[in-house]
Amino acid sequence: MTSSATDRHEGFSAEERAAMKDHAQELKKAARKASKEEKAAEAERDVLAKIAEMQGSDRIMAERLHAIVAAVAPGLAPKLWYGMPAYALDGKVVCFFQSAEKFKSRYAMLGFSDQAQLDEGPMWPAYYALTEVTAEVEERIAALVKRAVG
Repeated sequence: MTSSATDRHEGFSAEERAAMKDHAQELKKAARKASKEEKAAEAERDVLAKIAEMQGSDRIMAERLHAIVAAVAPGLAPKLWYGMPAYALDGKVVCFFQSAEKFKSRYAMLGFSDQAQLDEGPMWPAYYALTEVTAEVEERIAALVKRAVG
C-alpha cells in the first residue's frame, strides 16, 4: 500500500486550533445581549488586553497599529478576530494584526481582508510583514488604512 499526500496530513497546528477556539469565544461574546455601546467598549477593552499580553516587539507594534488606526480611521471598530487585534467597519473586519509569537513566525503581519479597498488592477498585496514600526512604516500603515476604508 502506498501513502498519499492525504495520509501525511496532520491536521491543524496547535496555534491554528487555539485561534479557532478564540474565534468561537469571540462569536459567543458577540451574540450576548448588550447595547451597541457596551459591546463596543468591551471589544476595545478586549483588544487592549490582548495587546498588553503580547511580548516585546509584537506588543510595541500592535500598540502602534492600534494608535494609527484610531487616529486615521476612527470609524473602524476594534475587535478580536481569531484572538488577534482587528478593526472592522459595520461588523466586517478590514484589517488585523498577527503576532509573530502566537503563530511562531519570524515576523508579525498586518493583514487586510477583502473588505479593504486596496485593489490595484488584477493583483495587490493583502499582507505586510512587520519587524518594527518606524516613522516611515507608520506613514505607510496610515496611508494603507485610510485607503482601505475609502
